[in-house]
Amino acid sequence: MHNMHDPLRQLDLNLLLIFDALYRHGSVAKAANELCISPSAFSHALARLRDSLSDELFVRFGNRMQATIRAEQIAQVVGDALGALSTCLPSTSAFDPATSTQTFVFAATDYTAFALLPMFIAQLQHFAPGLSIKVVYSNGQDSYDDLVAGKVDFVLGFAEEFGSSRDGIGAIECFTDDYVVVVRKDHSTIRSEPSLVQYLSARHVVVTPWNEARGVIDRALEKLGLHRNIAVQLPSLMAAPFIVGSSDLLITLPHRAALALSTAAAVRLFPTPFSAPQNVLKVFFNVKHSKIAGHNWVSKQILQAIHEQKDILEASSLQ
Repeated sequence: MHNMHDPLRQLDLNLLLIFDALYRHGSVAKAANELCISPSAFSHALARLRDSLSDELFVRFGNRMQATIRAEQIAQVVGDALGALSTCLPSTSAFDPATSTQTFVFAATDYTAFALLPMFIAQLQHFAPGLSIKVVYSNGQDSYDDLVAGKVDFVLGFAEEFGSSRDGIGAIECFTDDYVVVVRKDHSTIRSEPSLVQYLSARHVVVTPWNEARGVIDRALEKLGLHRNIAVQLPSLMAAPFIVGSSDLLITLPHRAALALSTAAAVRLFPTPFSAPQNVLKVFFNVKHSKIAGHNWVSKQILQAIHEQKDILEASSLQ
């Protein structure tokens, strides 16, 4: 008589933990460290898994173990199954932030990392000094897939950039922010709040971390039948204050980011001369992980960091 679980009976299910850890980390050393076994023991277990599934599963590509087609086919199913088991089975040991050495992975851009992580990490240093945070570069919509697959624990992103929510993905709302125009203090033509004509006749710097053709501001202008003249397109915010502070170029950013720029360069902030949508920063997470003690504790620390910063924008004003 055929048993629906026959394939599982022929497989040591502990090997699925090996598979999942290596798929997420792409490194035998890191995966072994997560599972608290030696790299040698991990390699022996991987060899058994390869033999059981009759596939290499992972091949070395540079410094990373790259998943094969077969591994990609089963990765999400394995990750979902382990996640479901983790949430319904009781933990053998409580999560203790004071002694934990767990690593949590955040996908972020340089701006979204700046907006949340300084206060958040300061809290962790006080309450969980052994906890580690790894920040990887956000690839936009691909970060959703990484969240589902368990490659990342949290994604920092803007609601308008991630579009509609997906089943199984939760979100913590961080900040709602207005867009402002940033110009250098001794700009040759803009001395006060710019008119729409001045804004459109100027040239602009834009930050497009995913190399997208149009951002939120450009879409807002298109709805009005308008467009701006882009002079410089950057993948990161880092160079923006120095470019704007030493030229007549303009940049339009969320108020929080603009305030950071004002500490790095001699610039002034003004309201946009048109109706721009508000900027909403959110932290996305896989709801299957929300009942895991460590993940739940980190989520609460994120909420606390947001609470600590909530008065920053209210206390500031446009210059």
